[in-house]
Amino acid sequence: MAKKRDERIVKSSGNVFADLGLAHSEEALAKAKLMHFISQAIERRGWSQSEAAVELGVSQSNISNIARGSGRSYSLEKLSGIVHKLNGTVTIEVKVEKCKERIALYA
Repeated sequence: MAKKRDERIVKSSGNVFADLGLAHSEEALAKAKLMHFISQAIERRGWSQSEAAVELGVSQSNISNIARGSGRSYSLEKLSGIVHKLNGTVTIEVKVEKCKERIALYA
């Protein structure tokens, strides 16, 4: 007899890493977004991974990991540096709960 599947639908928080209960989910989401931007920018330029590595000053294996979304071990600083080399801008916004003040950092 087949097991009955749990087919509940759960509303997403907007962060798949948080939904999966992973630690440091905000950082993981930020890294995933940066890696996606980098991959898309490389693709738009028509670069191979080897060409991208030379242009961006990183190893081809780094580009491969980023393209596969396996670059979570890279720091936000390293990924932001690559984004800058692609003429991108990284913005960090800080919101304090129950406070009208917002702080935005542009790197």
